[in-house]
Amino acid sequence: SDGTTALKVWDEFVTPAVEAFQPEFLLISAGFDARIGDPIGGLRWDDATFAEMTRRCRKLARHCDGRIVSLLEGGYQPQGLASAATAHVLALAEPG
Repeated sequence: SDGTTALKVWDEFVTPAVEAFQPEFLLISAGFDARIGDPIGGLRWDDATFAEMTRRCRKLARHCDGRIVSLLEGGYQPQGLASAATAHVLALAEPG
């Protein structure tokens, strides 16, 4: 699937769950094997999707004073991994 479905699922399930739970911090398991071209993931997410997911995490972090921990998990196509991870880190570093 492309990232559109993932973002819809995020809005429908993840956002309400986090808002109800009110966590002390968010832990992002930042795996990039869903990226287009990855030989293992089989999905078709682009860098913009990873960046948008990260922005949505940042938005939810308002429930925990902005505390986010992000850990690199996977991605098995080196150029794609580098590109998606860069999009993720840049979105984490955006002002606001």
